[in-house]
Amino acid sequence: MKNNKPKKIINLFWPSYNGVEIQREMKKLFPADMSNRWLGQGPKVDEFEREFGKKYGYKFPISVSSGTAALELAYHLIGLKKGDEVITPVLTCTATNIPFLRMGVRIVFADIKPDLTINPDDVLKKITKKTKAIVAVTLGGVPVDKRIFAIGRKHNIPVVIDAAQSLGQAEKDGDYICHSFQAIKHFTTGDGGMLIVRTEENYKRAKKLRWFGIDREAKMRANWQPYVRRQMTMNIQEPGFKYQMHDISAVLGLIGLRHSDKYMVMRKKIADYYDHHLICRTVSGGSYWLYGVLIDGRDAFADYLSEHGIETNLAHLRNDIFKVFGGKRWPLPMMNKLEFQYTYIPLNAKMTMNDAKYVVKMINKFLTR
Repeated sequence: MKNNKPKKIINLFWPSYNGVEIQREMKKLFPADMSNRWLGQGPKVDEFEREFGKKYGYKFPISVSSGTAALELAYHLIGLKKGDEVITPVLTCTATNIPFLRMGVRIVFADIKPDLTINPDDVLKKITKKTKAIVAVTLGGVPVDKRIFAIGRKHNIPVVIDAAQSLGQAEKDGDYICHSFQAIKHFTTGDGGMLIVRTEENYKRAKKLRWFGIDREAKMRANWQPYVRRQMTMNIQEPGFKYQMHDISAVLGLIGLRHSDKYMVMRKKIADYYDHHLICRTVSGGSYWLYGVLIDGRDAFADYLSEHGIETNLAHLRNDIFKVFGGKRWPLPMMNKLEFQYTYIPLNAKMTMNDAKYVVKMINKFLTR
């Protein structure tokens, strides 16, 4: 029986990491004589925060256990409470919006622009006295429209940038910026995130909140003793979370950070080739985590590419159709128009330029059949 499966699969996602350096550094972290005391939140976490902040120009970076933890911590710092409203894009990872459900916050979905990012004009229409935050997402690495920040300033509403899919160039504005180092992001710490805040007050507060609300530095100054001479060394004034990063992740992050420019150059090179040779409408830019195409007859398109060994995926669905968010489509004209057209094609660390040329060849062949 003839096997019609393609010999090679070009994957949509693939993690970016340097295996040789990771193995070398992990031996240092886990020496045979067990001489390293720090595996949890230790000196490597501090180093990773310093280096990340230095590279991307952030004064107050706080590492956390995931991009989702960064978002939840940002929402907590804003002080969102039951009955408040947050305007947020309808097209994003559900991690952007699920925390609001637990907080009792009313989600107001905003429409998208043709580049799939949040539409500032629709945001402006939906602001009320109850609006306590605006969330903008750099979907696929595409920068958000800067009008969002002007709207936030004019109405004194904090803007949270969900920058889980971008790195270092698409998210310089915003009151809170949330990065992700999940397995398939620009570089990985296995899982992890970074919250960027703008004030020293929020910085100090967030550092406590990520570790149960405990002032870890105060405890460290007391040689980790919680109680010395009948005095508490680290009282808890605000209930926090267990969101801290550990040194194992931080070591991966430091290695990834060293190679991040190389990964970015590779992504842009492939994206540029797609830009110049694909004959369909495309969506990409910024830090090029995803490369989107807009296709009529998307299901047939996806089936055709799959038959030829090329993965595609929507990556994210409009959030309003999930049962937890109400399960009904909001009247959002651009989202409704593009809902059955957008999909993503391969762009990852394992790809070669020959792979990119093959992807273009197969897409254009499908479109000209």
